Amino acid sequence: MALLIILITCFVIPLATSQTCQTPDDFVAATSPGHVIIGGLFAIHEKMLSSEDYPRRPEIQKCVGFEISIFLQTLAMIHSIEMINNSTLLSGIKLGYEIYDTCTEVTVAMAAALRFLSKFNGSREIVQFNCDYSSYVPRVKAVIGAGYSEITIAVSRMLNLQLMPQVSYESTAEILSDKIRFPSFLRTVPSDFYQTKAMVNLIQKSGWNWIGIIATDDDYGRSALNTFAVQTTANNVCIAFKEVLPAFLSDNTIEVRINETLEKIIAEAQVNVIVVFLRQFHVFNLFSKAIERNINKIWIASDNWSTATKITTIPNVKKIGKVVGFTFRRGNTSSFHSFLQNLHISPSENNKALSDYATLLSACAYVKDSDLSQCISNHSQGNLASKANMDIERNFSLRNDFLWDYTEPGFVHSIQLAALALGYAIRDLCQARDCQNPNAFQPWEQIQSKCSKECSPGQMKKTTRSQHICCYECVNCPENHYSNQTDMDHCLLCNNETQWAPVRSTACFEKEVEYLNWNDSFAILLLALSLLGIVFVLAIGIIFTRNLNTPVVKSSGGLLVCYVILLCHFLNFASTGFFIGEPQDFTCKTRQTLFGVSFTLCISCILVKSLKILLAFSFDPKMQNFLKCLYKPIPIIFTCTGIQVVICTIWLIFAAPAVEENVSLPRVILLECEEGSILAFGSMLGYIAILAFICFIFAFKGRKLPANYNEAKFITFGMLIYFIAWITFVPIYATTFGKYLPAVEIIVILISNYGILCCTFFPKCYVILYKQETNTKSAFLKMIYSYSSHSASSLATSHVSLDSTSSNLAGTNPNAGGKPAAWQESKDLQAQAFAHTGRENATSTSKILPRKRISSI
Repeated sequence: MALLIILITCFVIPLATSQTCQTPDDFVAATSPGHVIIGGLFAIHEKMLSSEDYPRRPEIQKCVGFEISIFLQTLAMIHSIEMINNSTLLSGIKLGYEIYDTCTEVTVAMAAALRFLSKFNGSREIVQFNCDYSSYVPRVKAVIGAGYSEITIAVSRMLNLQLMPQVSYESTAEILSDKIRFPSFLRTVPSDFYQTKAMVNLIQKSGWNWIGIIATDDDYGRSALNTFAVQTTANNVCIAFKEVLPAFLSDNTIEVRINETLEKIIAEAQVNVIVVFLRQFHVFNLFSKAIERNINKIWIASDNWSTATKITTIPNVKKIGKVVGFTFRRGNTSSFHSFLQNLHISPSENNKALSDYATLLSACAYVKDSDLSQCISNHSQGNLASKANMDIERNFSLRNDFLWDYTEPGFVHSIQLAALALGYAIRDLCQARDCQNPNAFQPWEQIQSKCSKECSPGQMKKTTRSQHICCYECVNCPENHYSNQTDMDHCLLCNNETQWAPVRSTACFEKEVEYLNWNDSFAILLLALSLLGIVFVLAIGIIFTRNLNTPVVKSSGGLLVCYVILLCHFLNFASTGFFIGEPQDFTCKTRQTLFGVSFTLCISCILVKSLKILLAFSFDPKMQNFLKCLYKPIPIIFTCTGIQVVICTIWLIFAAPAVEENVSLPRVILLECEEGSILAFGSMLGYIAILAFICFIFAFKGRKLPANYNEAKFITFGMLIYFIAWITFVPIYATTFGKYLPAVEIIVILISNYGILCCTFFPKCYVILYKQETNTKSAFLKMIYSYSSHSASSLATSHVSLDSTSSNLAGTNPNAGGKPAAWQESKDLQAQAFAHTGRENATSTSKILPRKRISSI
């Protein structure tokens, strides 16, 4: 125990020396109380003065050479801990810190490490030796640092005694990846293995094969040198020379070794590319002397100094040549920038480093920013008396931007990650413990934690914007993806054709096959409407059969025509059943063909009726001649229907509808009928639309019929309903997706079928059932005669008026060739009408109209 005390405590021995022995308290850079204390190791000073005594005494000397960049790293740790304390990460728990200046010396860092290991509430100078530290409670729970691998390795071996977590933000030596020798060591930067691999890849891609290497004589430099040499050999790159410089500035031979290295560079004139694994102060001295000797090369920088602002302040630094550097990925350092801008500028009692900086800054108040770093370093070589607080504050406030200019974002981000990693580990441990009690957990328990929380099944790791693979976020697996293990790098994709998975799923599920089922309530409603239509068709057929000899039935074309139209309506209603249920190849082919042919036959019959009506009541001679030539009922029906049959036959032969499994939906397999050819489907519907439009035109022209014989008007309405239904169908069908797509076509078929059925037959049924007095032969003939007489009189008057303008009067010659063709038929009906209405009217009328014609519908 006494030996350990001797290692830690400096005994002040009065000696004839100009330097004062330093105690461990002199190396405390900053402290802050808290429930959980985090230790920090930073090389704020670049070297420790050597003892001038001989023999050399075991005493710690004063540190000199204040390093602005490392001082900023210290502030980065303080800022990171303050950010955690001001966040909700550790609710009710405050993190404290105890940061030591290692002076770039292993011995000073080890002294600080022993203080970290001392027992909580015990003497900071005493470390207990136990066989089991499982319940041991040291002063600090974890350590951030150190920066240099040489120091980190030494400290890590001591912290391993209690498995105290050590998170380095800069140490990249490959040896530290060995978890057997360094079980409690962690870092937020990649090892040199990846850096050297990237360097060799750059050299090879650039076509360089004759290079030099300069490295430090420590664990970092030797490890990087060996790894680099192995990789260059594997890539056919030759090393012309390897130069090794002393690792610490306190070594008196460093100037000699730098000069020897420059002589070697000059001697190897063919070497134009030099790889440099050095620290910032090595590079500063090396480049300063190289510029004096006019050495101009391509320098490949390691991450230690590639972004160092200090190097850019070297006079005439551009003469050194080109520098290609590798560095760490930068994170968001905007909050640290704000922290620097609002930094408390008065000397702080618990931040010695900040006080030293303020004092040195005051001494260099007259120096411009480009030379300020060197001025501070030079002034820190000796003793400085503190200036007045007002003077310090005035000058300190003027150099906040200078601090930001010297900030290295890559290192700041790595320090932030280190603090956050410890913060998350402490949070996990404190979820079920009262961490306001220092005995709540031991340091080694944090080793079980990770930089990021373990991702559970159903989640995957998503790396943050940093390059660290151990720091990630856990995100839920998206839909149709799953993960069935913890900490999976990516989610596995389900078979999208047959499987699906919800968000954050641990397994895939089989998709359900879906179609418009018979049990579906909407399908049942549509079927009920179809059955109702069939009932209407049967009822109309019965009514017409029982009233076969009445004028209304005869005027509809007779029972045969009515039966054909009613059969078409029946087939149309029946075709809707093929749209429901599990699709089969047969049903897919039948449903469209059955509907297309039957609906075409229906429209063809109605078209013939429209022509017949127009022919019967048209008194225009030209129109009569045209309609007589056109009116061929059987050929028209067969031709119109036959064309549709041809269209459907070609469709079925070359691109028949078939069953298709639509797997584009996330959770179901949609079983549907693929129409085979959109062109054929459109041609079928388009052809029906053309026939309906022709029928509409003919019916529209014959709409002004006798008041009680209004079939043409109702056909016009029926065609309008058809057009409205199918024009609406096109955009709805094109935008509807899913199992209810067939229902869209069913609805349109029902609407158009009901519209034509109701407009064609319901008015006649109404007359047959409720207007029986008008459904007699006499009433019917009287109505036709009245309409014909009125129309013929109007036509005769028009002719008389026209002939009066010429010398030939058509009305005086009964046998003239200019008599209208409408007066040439149905003398029997004319005689019957005359007999019914009286001979007087017939006689008087015959004087005016020599030959009248009553239609024989």
